[in-house]
Amino acid sequence: MDNVLLSMVTFIPALAALILAVFLRGEDEAAQRNAKWVALLATSLTFLASLFILAGFDASNTGFQFVEEREWLLGLKYKMGVDGISVLFVLLTTFMMPLTIAASWSVKVRVKEYMIAFLLLETLMLGVFMALDLVLFYLFFEAGLIPMFLIIGIWGGKERIYASFKFFLYTFLGSVLMLVAMVAMFSEAGTTDIPTLMRHEFASESFSILGVHIVGGMQTLMFLAFFASFAVKMPMWPVHTWLPDAHVQAPTAGSVVLAAILLKMGGYGFLRFSLPMFPVGADVLTPLVLWMSAIAIVYTSLVALAQEDMKKLIAYSSVAHMGYVTMGIFAANQQGIDGAIFQMISHGFISGALFLCVGVIYDRMHTREIDAYGGLVNRMPAYALIFMFFTMANVGLPGTSGFVGEFLTLMGIFQVNTWVAAVATSGVILSAAYALWLYRRVVMGDLIKESLKSITDMGSRERAIFAPLVAMTLLLGVYPSLVTDIIGPSVEALISNYDTALAEAHSATQVAATSH
Repeated sequence: MDNVLLSMVTFIPALAALILAVFLRGEDEAAQRNAKWVALLATSLTFLASLFILAGFDASNTGFQFVEEREWLLGLKYKMGVDGISVLFVLLTTFMMPLTIAASWSVKVRVKEYMIAFLLLETLMLGVFMALDLVLFYLFFEAGLIPMFLIIGIWGGKERIYASFKFFLYTFLGSVLMLVAMVAMFSEAGTTDIPTLMRHEFASESFSILGVHIVGGMQTLMFLAFFASFAVKMPMWPVHTWLPDAHVQAPTAGSVVLAAILLKMGGYGFLRFSLPMFPVGADVLTPLVLWMSAIAIVYTSLVALAQEDMKKLIAYSSVAHMGYVTMGIFAANQQGIDGAIFQMISHGFISGALFLCVGVIYDRMHTREIDAYGGLVNRMPAYALIFMFFTMANVGLPGTSGFVGEFLTLMGIFQVNTWVAAVATSGVILSAAYALWLYRRVVMGDLIKESLKSITDMGSRERAIFAPLVAMTLLLGVYPSLVTDIIGPSVEALISNYDTALAEAHSATQVAATSH
């Protein structure tokens, strides 16, 4: 069973998509209902199957587990596996997808195709977190763009075509450089096996190109190539501008998947490739990444304060929170990386829930303009409570998972650069400003707008969607070791290998300098 468990979890959604495509016919209500139930059943089954991965996972083993390896096309290998860093991203994906499908019950147009797109997207996202072959990773990583492109472009808002092409072009162009670096890695190491590449020492001797001195040599160039792809995916400032447009135009479920899972692929890529494979290049460019992250936190928080569209505000909030993630990763210490992974998992629940909160009132009023609301607490007390809870979690209130992630990343970065830590900490204050400002304008005050006087509170389906998100946000807030115990040993091994590789590179540089 262990030899096929990861493939089972990965391809159950794709199998369901195939069943829908082949057997479901018609656009009547019964066909739409069947499409929704098949998708919900498949994603729920995928989540249950993924729990077997967690149950059999040994956190003390820092290597890859449940490894599947078989010959594939043209001598390439199909190789899958999970370690302490990737296993939680797999679980986050399988946990969020049934909630995403349940939140799509109000979709009425091309329902079968809509469900097929989300099911294929789940398979491709899971493949990214499990792939242990460079080519396989790239295929999953790039193919994931296609369903998301279609989701935004077909079921999105008025400017959906512009937003979908902007999303596709930004993320695809970044990945072209990554592909070039992958070819260079294969030509030097002679393999596409990711665990082998993590142990391979890529050339780090400095050289000059057109009079420009490249410190760290090939490692720095390959780091930059991967960085181009992962920084856009996160997205980092200043290549973040595709995200607000994509969020605003995407349907609610599309925004949830984008915020909760797709953005995490950038952070995962840094942890899987950038730090372990190019430690010298990462070390050379760490100051640049840290300051880009600090600027992102402050700048996008200020931009969020100026927004009039709820989704846009939450989208800029996501960019700010991803700034903490990149800071934590490149602090390259235990607290920093633990905090970055924790922040990504926590942000998946909280940001996904905030977009669902917007979706609840959008389904009723068909507008996301902040000025169109006000005084909702008078008609929607349950909604006001849920929205308040996730607003506080987004701010980083102690007792919620949002606090743990931010606190750990700031602890990690403080040990590396106190100035960056000081700038980033100001983002905590700014996040409280824009989040509470949004909440006050939408929920608090008197109900004076005539259009809102007949609005109804959340139904049982909507409450059921939020219940597991509330539970996880609270559980991780009061018991963070659920995450840190799983990721701790793998992160420790990553940092140890990173420090050892840096020390060896520095000593080799000193020996070379002495011999000259």
